[in-house]
Amino acid sequence: MTTTTKLTASLWGGRFSGEMDALMKKFQDSIGFDIRMWSQDIRGSMAYARALSMAGIISSDEAETLQNGLQAIHDEFAAGKFEIKDGDEDIHTAVERRLKEMVGDVGGKLHTGRSRNDQVATDTRFYCLEAIQTVRANIQAVQTSLVDQAEKHVSTLMPGYTHLQRGQPSTFGHWCMAYFWMLQRDLDRLAECEARVAVLPLGSGALAGNPFPINRPALANDLGFQEISQNSFDGVSDRDFVAELLFVGAMLGTHLSRLAEDLIIYTTSEFGFVTFDDAYSTGSSLMPQKKNPDAMELARGKVGRLTGNLITMLMVMKGTPMTFNKDYQEDKEALFDTLDTLELLLPVCAGAVRTLKVNADKMRAALDPAILSTDVAEYLVRKGVPFRDAHHASGRAVALAERKGTKINALTMDDWRAISPHFGDDIAEVFNFEQSVNSRDVTGGTSARSVREQIEKARLLLAVS
Repeated sequence: MTTTTKLTASLWGGRFSGEMDALMKKFQDSIGFDIRMWSQDIRGSMAYARALSMAGIISSDEAETLQNGLQAIHDEFAAGKFEIKDGDEDIHTAVERRLKEMVGDVGGKLHTGRSRNDQVATDTRFYCLEAIQTVRANIQAVQTSLVDQAEKHVSTLMPGYTHLQRGQPSTFGHWCMAYFWMLQRDLDRLAECEARVAVLPLGSGALAGNPFPINRPALANDLGFQEISQNSFDGVSDRDFVAELLFVGAMLGTHLSRLAEDLIIYTTSEFGFVTFDDAYSTGSSLMPQKKNPDAMELARGKVGRLTGNLITMLMVMKGTPMTFNKDYQEDKEALFDTLDTLELLLPVCAGAVRTLKVNADKMRAALDPAILSTDVAEYLVRKGVPFRDAHHASGRAVALAERKGTKINALTMDDWRAISPHFGDDIAEVFNFEQSVNSRDVTGGTSARSVREQIEKARLLLAVS
């Protein structure tokens, strides 16, 4: 049986004489999720009350009454005592309804010149600005864990991989710093996104701007925004900042997923490079010997929802005509889910990296002499052989060692000279892993000096941010 809901209590019900279907009401109400923006909504309303007073639209006494009422509502929310009622469609309706209950008819003046369209856009931006600070701090915590590990393992040798095949020798410190710089790009993107979030749409009205002389730059300053929107149509309909923040979250999640994948591989019995602390592992309900890297598996899995939230937002935006559309209500659940996910994911990753046990002996044992084949080619280059010819000769040495069933560094001098007359007795000196790592001494290379230089730069970045 169809049930209906009276519209008389709604902010927009004056034009309607009929009643809303109860299922439609449930379908369109957003109070179930946008209630978390209560603080932003109240603070934005308090600032708007001050702006109305400054413009001479309401008296200073009325502004004070409104602000006192709003502060009381804030205190109710903070104490967990605010009561949602049946007519509260969204957080804006709920706050305004409660304000009128507290201060009487003057509560109806707060909405002068303001629409829920510019109000929700302001609340959402406000919420994002505050959330960005948390995301930034949590990214830096992961970075700090990586730098701390890098500092302890500047010279801890391990294979470097391409295609998951051993490529050239490297160090665990260099590996850690690779992920530091990935996350630094995420911080850069977050800062650029923050600048575009910090644009105040309040004063745009429903779509055509505010008919009263509200000082929008002063209002922006009051609320801590850096700029004001320059077009009222765009002001109420812009959700680029949500999509951009969701992209930052998806890219950040992708980086953490790559980190997780490496560590999952490195913790296997076949590798044994690192061991997770018990605090970030689980066991098996059937196999007692198992120590599962669940923290990293979940980190790898969470990127799916982060990317999904971004796609959701892009689909919400793609077909919306000017200006405001109810579709934009769908931005918040995706946004909140991404921010909630990052709030759990980042600290767990920071803790898992910080408490890692690094098994340096296992890493070194994985360094087969064949991993120095590039160094063999470089040996010939230093003797004047063109690199392509040198690469070919080194490849022949690898193939010969395989045919003989021996290590490349066990080839005889006759073997080496048969491949190229440029090989001399000093070829034996090439087979030194530490020497290979430290020979790559350019900025960004694997040498101990270069890794320490990265760590120093990283510490400075963390200190100034």
